[in-house]
Amino acid sequence: VQLQASGGGLVQAGGSLRLSCAASGRTGTSYVMGWFRQAPGKEREFVAAIRWRSADTVYGDSVKDRFTLSRDNAKNTVFLQMNSLKPEDTAVYYCAFNPDGVSVIAARFRYWGQGTLVTVSS
Repeated sequence: VQLQASGGGLVQAGGSLRLSCAASGRTGTSYVMGWFRQAPGKEREFVAAIRWRSADTVYGDSVKDRFTLSRDNAKNTVFLQMNSLKPEDTAVYYCAFNPDGVSVIAARFRYWGQGTLVTVSS
């Protein structure tokens, strides 16, 4: 499985950005696609994930009510709409793929994208 992420950039606090991640290769039909982020000097943090078969979404506490996941089934693509961005959202965002279809634990994600930088200025 290969992941291609895009959409990062610089935005002012309160603004919005949309990230996308396209999965290609032998994805199967039951998997989890998710986003994690890592800010300088901090540990990797779970952002959000979607279980593809059920369309269930899970969000990290720090982004609930501000970030929204959606998907394009036909293109195996997931979108992360980020609204009301804060300076503390500044990080490299990584798209990830878990073939087990259920878990959103980072260790279960086998494939990772290259990361896209999101910078939120105050």
